[in-house]
Amino acid sequence: MEAKLKTELGTAMLRSTGHSGGGCISEGQSYDTDTGRVFVKKNHKSEAKLMFDGELASLEAILKTNTVKVPKPVKVIELDKGGCVFVMEHLDMKGLSKYSKCMGEQLADLHLHNKRQLEKIQKEQQTVGKGSIQSDMAAVEQFGFSVPTCCGYLPQENEWQDDWVTFYSTHRLQHQLNMVEKSYGDREVGQLWSELQLKIPQFFTDGQIVPALLHGDLWTGNVAECVESPVIFDPASFYGHSEYELGIAGMFGNFSSSFYSAYHEKIPQAPGFAKRNQLYQLFHYLNHWNHFGGGYRGSSVRIMKDLLK
Repeated sequence: MEAKLKTELGTAMLRSTGHSGGGCISEGQSYDTDTGRVFVKKNHKSEAKLMFDGELASLEAILKTNTVKVPKPVKVIELDKGGCVFVMEHLDMKGLSKYSKCMGEQLADLHLHNKRQLEKIQKEQQTVGKGSIQSDMAAVEQFGFSVPTCCGYLPQENEWQDDWVTFYSTHRLQHQLNMVEKSYGDREVGQLWSELQLKIPQFFTDGQIVPALLHGDLWTGNVAECVESPVIFDPASFYGHSEYELGIAGMFGNFSSSFYSAYHEKIPQAPGFAKRNQLYQLFHYLNHWNHFGGGYRGSSVRIMKDLLK
């Protein structure tokens, strides 16, 4: 692998630093190169290239918003003996504490970025004689993403949709439930879903949802801080409802109250937030069920029953 990395990165030096990391899906290792330190994620699953291509596109999109720090992506490299590596900037990180409030503010700015772009365009169209707005990012009016992204190692359906409720019901929940059905044939879950999918539009009766660029898998294990700022990493991005981001945020080790206060200062909670938060957590429990097995069935069923009350 190291010979391949040297060739692909065009570096004579490739020295392991001893820094390593990893989670449930991939393992990682830092190296010093001719041009600086990089972090290399490695995965041998057949889905590895799709997964890393989606992560690279996610990091590039977040980077262009200039709102919250992410590791700069370098390159996805297929290995000769199977599997794939993803090379990115190495960041010296530690657990999020000092910058919790700043994290909330910057995440809100990320979620508001596309809305602000759309508003600029609308304002410009109403002003005669103005030149076109110059931006690295085109404003997006639909829900989805330009490439598949993976929450874990399972690909998400990111085909563009005009309507958020349709996107979330079909591309997120139905997609996960199809996998549950294929693996487990769970009749109770199938019955609950047949009732719940009819009710989902009732949770979205207030206000218009503007597509927001999301991290997509923002739990406490995917945030940290550097010396100067908070950092987010391991994204599974797409354009969706900003509230979706806060679903998994409260599931596996919560964020601080200063994070939420700062976030909601910029994006206030809308009526019906609590029910929609449960609806968004449902995706992540189903996704964990499909990744890690039936230990997550109980939480999935509980949320579906709560939403049907």
